[in-house]
Amino acid sequence: MPVTEVNTDPEALTMTLIADFAAPVERVWHAFTDPRQLELFWGPPGWPATFTAFDLTVGGRALYNMTSPRGEKSGGSWEFLAIDAPRRLEVLDAFASDDGEPLEGMPVMRVTYAFDESEAGTRLTNVTYFATAEALEQAVSFGAAEGSKMAINQLDRVLEGLRAYAQGKGTQTEVLDDTHVSITRLIDGPRELVWRAHHDPELMRRWLLGPDGWQMTVCEVDPTVGGRYRYAWAPDEGTEGAAFGFDGETLLIDEPRRAVTTEHMTGTDYPSTLNDLNLREEDGATLITLLIEYPDKETRDMVLATGMTEGMETSYARLEGILANA
Repeated sequence: MPVTEVNTDPEALTMTLIADFAAPVERVWHAFTDPRQLELFWGPPGWPATFTAFDLTVGGRALYNMTSPRGEKSGGSWEFLAIDAPRRLEVLDAFASDDGEPLEGMPVMRVTYAFDESEAGTRLTNVTYFATAEALEQAVSFGAAEGSKMAINQLDRVLEGLRAYAQGKGTQTEVLDDTHVSITRLIDGPRELVWRAHHDPELMRRWLLGPDGWQMTVCEVDPTVGGRYRYAWAPDEGTEGAAFGFDGETLLIDEPRRAVTTEHMTGTDYPSTLNDLNLREEDGATLITLLIEYPDKETRDMVLATGMTEGMETSYARLEGILANA
């Protein structure tokens, strides 16, 4: 992970983040000053950002909002105080309302970004300055330190490019914390087809099967907010295992980029998970990122121990073969 330190200093009223990237300074600078690049990593997993304004001039402003898996919005604004391309950026950072105005009662922070050459490529030193100890405490209580770390740790895949980052690695599972797991898989095919493969029952029955020897017996999908879905699988004759299924509700749809659903094992009293599916296309390939939120660590560990990653890889490999012949 690129982030090596996140420290708060109550006496200096600062929070400092340090990260190292295997990319030249100019490339990292571009990622921080191009809104379309920023949208790929700004905001922690589950809270992707959309920049609605970006005037990269001294005195200019940038406006963005982040959307949670349940549809809540959190807005922010930057006022550019200093720009020394490609070495240094200084902004006034504020929580913002829908119209871009700073929210009353919320801290406004001066933030500096320094991009220096390093042995690895580039070292980012990000320092946030707070006006009062109360403002620093408020930001920490909101999870600013952990959120910043998780956001910046997503930058590697942006700097490398999707194929270099994920091709040939299969399905990768990363434990983010006690209740969150991120699963990634690169599919060689356009995003629109990958989206359709996740929402068209006819296509889903062909690939969403897990290990060989199983069939999808139920595939009912209502891909609208508030709509319900139901899936079920059963083993072929001679294959060990018992039939099972999942059901849930669609909470958010942003076709063909993002879909958020709940997932509950049918016929059980197990708690539901929250599944946040994101699709990003680059150079004809699509990176599937599935962020799963579990109710607790015990449920997370129980599910991971079932061989979930291996089963998903079998399905994704089957999907890639289907799309290659589409």
